[in-house]
Amino acid sequence: MTEGAALELIDANAVVRYLVRDDADHTARASRLIDSDRPLRIAASTIAEISFTLLRVYKFPRTRICDVLIDLVERSNIHVHEFDTDVAVEALQLCRPSGRVSFADAMLWAVARTSSPARVWTFDERFPADGIDVQAP
Repeated sequence: MTEGAALELIDANAVVRYLVRDDADHTARASRLIDSDRPLRIAASTIAEISFTLLRVYKFPRTRICDVLIDLVERSNIHVHEFDTDVAVEALQLCRPSGRVSFADAMLWAVARTSSPARVWTFDERFPADGIDVQAP
C-alpha cells in the first residue's frame, strides 16, 4: 500500500452477492469491483462471516465454500488483511474435510500452526491440536 492510499476492505455482503449471484444489480457491481485490478483487503472475520452465510443461509456444501474462498483469496488483487494469504488458504484447506471445525476455528488453528511454538487457550475439548499446543484456561 502506498503512503496516503486508503485501505480498501471488502465486506461480506459484496462477496456473497459476487458468489451467489442472486441480485443482478448487486452482482454486477460486486463483480466490477472484485474482477478489477483494484487492490482489496478482506479481513479474516469477513471470511468467517462469508463462510457461515454460505453454509447456513445458502446451504452451500463445505467443500464448495472452501474452494470458492480459496479462489477468491488467491486472486492477485485480493489480500487477507491480518495475516498472509497462505495462512488463510491453509485454514480453508484444514476446514475443508471437517464437518466440525468451524471456519473461524480453522483460521485460529492455521495462525497458531504458522507461529510455532504456539498455544491456543480454549474450553473446546475438540479444538484441533495438530501442530499446536491446546490448553484449557
